[in-house]
Amino acid sequence: MTDHGYVHRLHAGAAGKPILFTLHGTGGDENQFFDFARQLLPEATIVSPRGDVSEYGAARFFKRTGEGVYDMADLARATDKMAGYVSELAREHQASAILGLGFSNGANILANVLIEKGLFDASALMHPLIPFQPKANAGLAGRKVLITAGERDPISPVPVTKALADYYERQNADVTTVWHPGGHEIRPNEVDAIKALFEPYR
Repeated sequence: MTDHGYVHRLHAGAAGKPILFTLHGTGGDENQFFDFARQLLPEATIVSPRGDVSEYGAARFFKRTGEGVYDMADLARATDKMAGYVSELAREHQASAILGLGFSNGANILANVLIEKGLFDASALMHPLIPFQPKANAGLAGRKVLITAGERDPISPVPVTKALADYYERQNADVTTVWHPGGHEIRPNEVDAIKALFEPYR
């Protein structure tokens, strides 16, 4: 369905339960993590938007000018739009907590909404890439942030991943980083870490 500014899938959960937003990687869509999210939190509201930017036919949440080179003006636009979308739906569904799960480009928009707005009580950032120095945000204190990454990921290099984890730690977020020995693919230990992150919200 199209509403609130994104084509999306939505499962309305039970009253007083969390809302979980799942954000796909480049070329994915609203189906990429929807069923996984339903299994993670069966009683929660699940929202899976499709990125509103097309890169040669591949859906994304914001524009870039090259691999790892972001259109910062469009990132700002996308961050404001996503923050409004998340806030509106969380209010509409009277969510007890706001949760996020993103992979690659989806992790990047989720990470930047956190940086700029906070909003998410717990976030799973799979293979994020934030290639700039984020601004300080005292509102991140106590928020749960899981970062998962590959030690040989050519898209999200280890030093940049570690810098992002260090940033969230400096903001006093509750940060966990989980690595696997591979590249930009999702592996079972990441799935296990995500389950552990969201278990208290079931």
